[in-house]
Amino acid sequence: MENRPGDFSHIKGWGIDADPENEPTYPIKKYTGDDHNRLNWQRPAQQPATVEVLHSNERPNLSAVFGTSAPPAGLSGKLRRYAFQFSESSYGHWLPLLLADRINVAEGIIDDLKQGHVPNIFAEKGWKADWKYNRPALVKRVVVTAVLTTALIAYWNRRKKPTKR
Repeated sequence: MENRPGDFSHIKGWGIDADPENEPTYPIKKYTGDDHNRLNWQRPAQQPATVEVLHSNERPNLSAVFGTSAPPAGLSGKLRRYAFQFSESSYGHWLPLLLADRINVAEGIIDDLKQGHVPNIFAEKGWKADWKYNRPALVKRVVVTAVLTTALIAYWNRRKKPTKR
């Protein structure tokens, strides 16, 4: 079998889409020739950054589209800024981001309480659905959390008491 430049007919199935009559969308699609006119595409204007947007240090610019509804703020924001100093391939990037997410949850609860709104944590965590569809796992989770909390409180109380001689 000879390999000729530009002739791939020896490859099974090569050119199967070359016939426009055999294209799956043929009777519906109105071919205008624009499918092959992609080289003349002009990039639209960049979305303006009106708030601080964190982006990878591996990219020179912001991505074309980004969210601005929750800019980094507070302790979680500081952790996020720290994380974006590292490459996306390192733990120094992802672990602080995970920790920042957990801290952001606590900050959100504190912010709700400051505004006079008591959050319904049971509903927000989906415990009603867990109670209905996954009761054993929910009971196990609650029991384990209660035991660990009790053990930590007992440990801290034992450490704080002065020892008698």
